[in-house]
Amino acid sequence: MAKVILKKKIDAQTTALSDVKTYARKIWLAGLGAYTKVGSEGSEYFKELVKAGQRVESKGKKVAVEQLDAANSQIDQVKSNVSAVKGRVEVQLDKVEKAFDTRVASALNRIGIASKHDVETLSAKLEELTALLERVARKH
Repeated sequence: MAKVILKKKIDAQTTALSDVKTYARKIWLAGLGAYTKVGSEGSEYFKELVKAGQRVESKGKKVAVEQLDAANSQIDQVKSNVSAVKGRVEVQLDKVEKAFDTRVASALNRIGIASKHDVETLSAKLEELTALLERVARKH
């Protein structure tokens, strides 16, 4: 009876060992199959990834160019608006400056200070008188 129990233990161990060997072999073969599949299909998969990357890059460039064009358009629009506003401001400043000059001249005239025009007129008359005096002095 001891032989029967021993034989059953040995048969069970042999069966278990055989199962482990079979399973290990299947794992080994699965690994080889995966390696082979990646080797043969890997280059095709790589090519697919490159194509997908090129499509994404192309779309990204297109979006970037569109956004850049839109930003440049807005900048141009702002520049033209600034030019228009600048022109209007300059016209208003000219009006303010003329009004200021007129009021200052009026105030100076009221207190008896001669204007630039008055001084220029007097200078011209003085030059005429000086020239006349020089002619008279040469005759004598």
